[in-house]
Amino acid sequence: MDRSQENSLINQAEPLIRVEDLQKHFTIKGGLGRSKKVVKAVDGVSFTIYKGETLGLVGESGCGKSTLGRNILRLQEPTGGKIFFNNQNILTYKRHELRKLRKQLQIIYQDPFSSLNPRFTVGEIIGEMYDIHGIAKGAEKEKKVKEMIELVGLDPSRYNSYPHEFSGGQRQRVGIARALALNPEFVVADEPVSALDVSVQSQVINLLMNLKKELGLTMLFIAHGLNVVRHISDRVGVMYLGRIVELSETDNIFESPAHPYTAALLSTVPEADPRMKKDRIVLKGEVPSPANPPSGCHFRTRCPLATERCAREAPPLSEVRENHFAACHYPLQKGQTLKAAIEAKTQQKEPIPL
Repeated sequence: MDRSQENSLINQAEPLIRVEDLQKHFTIKGGLGRSKKVVKAVDGVSFTIYKGETLGLVGESGCGKSTLGRNILRLQEPTGGKIFFNNQNILTYKRHELRKLRKQLQIIYQDPFSSLNPRFTVGEIIGEMYDIHGIAKGAEKEKKVKEMIELVGLDPSRYNSYPHEFSGGQRQRVGIARALALNPEFVVADEPVSALDVSVQSQVINLLMNLKKELGLTMLFIAHGLNVVRHISDRVGVMYLGRIVELSETDNIFESPAHPYTAALLSTVPEADPRMKKDRIVLKGEVPSPANPPSGCHFRTRCPLATERCAREAPPLSEVRENHFAACHYPLQKGQTLKAAIEAKTQQKEPIPL
């Protein structure tokens, strides 16, 4: 089954996760007479993840990707908005309701070296999930743990081994086994390969793809590497300074991005074939502070297409093509490169809105 067929099936599926206007603000205390500042780590984000889908989430460091993932799981409490899981707003759940929900919502952490307790054996780390939820004990628990160890491609005889006896890739497999032990419906993979060697990354990505098909997982896959996201995701969302600026099917994003930020990111991805040349677009300036973001469009201070309108009005995430959403007043046309759009702006003084 190719990707277009998979996307067709996903579009017919029921929503599993629905996020509406999600916000997460952090207050920075002032000192020496300075006033407090509010960091809008997640600033009004809305999207849907369908059953059986992997939604990739990319963006520069500090854009709010990991905060968004942790808010969805309520590992951090959102400042505002709604989060629906199977059409139930889980932000209304009390502690005892959340405890039951944990079996369905799990996370794979970024760093396999710090996310595993060094004093516990692998059997204890994975088995703890069954203890907490009262699912299995004794010989039955050991059997289940060994099945999980084998499922992620490790030798069940390593049941009594400690984390320091494994390589980085093997530790991350243990982390994956722990996350999947309770057969959850939804998993947040928070940059699960960024701490691993490039040679090991592909192995872990392939493992996650196989487990997704075998177990019917629904996943939010957070990553820096665009090439990694392209390999595993059905759809891709691009974040910038707390907001999603583009969202569409993976092929749409990589073959014809609509937002200037996405196009600039893709222009920096190296090609495997050295004979292929790209028009690399280097963004000017630094990412603004989330404690003091620009007015209007947050990307306008670095955008080569920005106009006065971009400073006045914050563009909503709207459909600019079929099933292709972008938060931009001047989205790129299908097949148009960012370089061509810049040249058009130079000639016309201002891009023509679509």
